[in-house]
Amino acid sequence: MEVTLKGKVALVTGGTRGIGSAIVKQFAASGATVATNYRNQEQAEKFQAEMKKAGVDIHIYQADVSDFDACKQLIETVEKDLGPIDILVNNAGVTQDTTLRKMTKDQWDTVMRINLDSVYNMSRNVIEGMLERGSGRIINISSINGQKGQMGQSNYAASKAGMHGFTMALAQEVARKGITVNTVSPGYIGTDMVMAVPEETRNKIIAQIPVSRLGKPEEVADLVTFIASDKAGFITGADISANGGQHMM
Repeated sequence: MEVTLKGKVALVTGGTRGIGSAIVKQFAASGATVATNYRNQEQAEKFQAEMKKAGVDIHIYQADVSDFDACKQLIETVEKDLGPIDILVNNAGVTQDTTLRKMTKDQWDTVMRINLDSVYNMSRNVIEGMLERGSGRIINISSINGQKGQMGQSNYAASKAGMHGFTMALAQEVARKGITVNTVSPGYIGTDMVMAVPEETRNKIIAQIPVSRLGKPEEVADLVTFIASDKAGFITGADISANGGQHMM
């Protein structure tokens, strides 16, 4: 089954590394015009060089997704440069892990602002245009730990669980207008961040995964690309797991 995003404009937050980078590449390969944002200039330059070498044309903009006005400006700029946004992927996220008794207010606030407030900031600023056009896709990248919780991640787990509450509510608001809103919850994926974990620790994680391996960023990207396509018009309000069977709902 061929999945195409030809003629679509997509904006992926946090798309210069990890799962976000794989989504950006797959969207571009599927024919979409793709934009992403960055906060880290060095990471953005590295990503741009990689994309240029691979022959992939990506539009990159500086923006802090935890800032509502910055998100509004980002979306206005992207739409001015590339056209109306058909697909929004809320992928930006951070961790500030520690047990609750040691967690500072700043650690809580930072994770909630970037992981959850950003979903509101971005979605609020694209939804009017999608409603006017009668079509659109919003995809929120959550986590297995938003589904099952994880010790030392009360802030992260809360932010990722909150994403899906947002998904279900917004999906009901806009379904009749041709807009779908879904969550994708990856398990442990072989990104640079996970691969930097000591091998002994990685092996313990893999031992808990029924398929006996880490996921690939490209596997998540393929799933997200399908959900973003016209073929997925009957899927909305869903939380789709990609975790190798580690957590079954």
